[in-house]
Amino acid sequence: MIAVKLLTYDDYAALPNDGKRYELLDGVLHVTAAPSRSHQRVVLRLAMSLETHVAANNLGEVDIAPFDVILSDPNVVEPDIIFVATDRMPSFSHRGFEGAPTLVVEVLSPSTARVDRNTKLQIYARHGVPYYWIVEPEARAIDVHTLAGLAYGEPERFANRLVDLPPFPGLTLDPFVVWP
Repeated sequence: MIAVKLLTYDDYAALPNDGKRYELLDGVLHVTAAPSRSHQRVVLRLAMSLETHVAANNLGEVDIAPFDVILSDPNVVEPDIIFVATDRMPSFSHRGFEGAPTLVVEVLSPSTARVDRNTKLQIYARHGVPYYWIVEPEARAIDVHTLAGLAYGEPERFANRLVDLPPFPGLTLDPFVVWP
């Protein structure tokens, strides 16, 4: 059996600033390639729509990657988008956001889909992230996972109608804006 050294936040912070995207998932270092242009277009459009709604209703703050979310010492992620409700704002620090954001959004890429749907889903639930959106640009759909106890229940799929996606009652996203 090969012994694997689990990394900590200090190990993560010492990584080179070389333009690669690093994350620690249960102490294991994950490196991903830069996202595609179409991926980034979806992130930008979705984040702008969320920011408009959040700012207009004074709900909190929307941030986009690269931005560290330190769920715990061996779990440091860079979700595509996070929303932090007003009551969780004190968890921002000089290191990033420390704890569970109100909402984490991951836009699927071929290289990250398996990790986003499995490993991160479990990690986000374990750390108490109330809402987790998995955005599928190819299917033009958003799966909304809502925390129920210590795990997420069955996701609610939003496709043709992007209205009232939790945790945003009253939010309407224009599919023609979100999907380039």
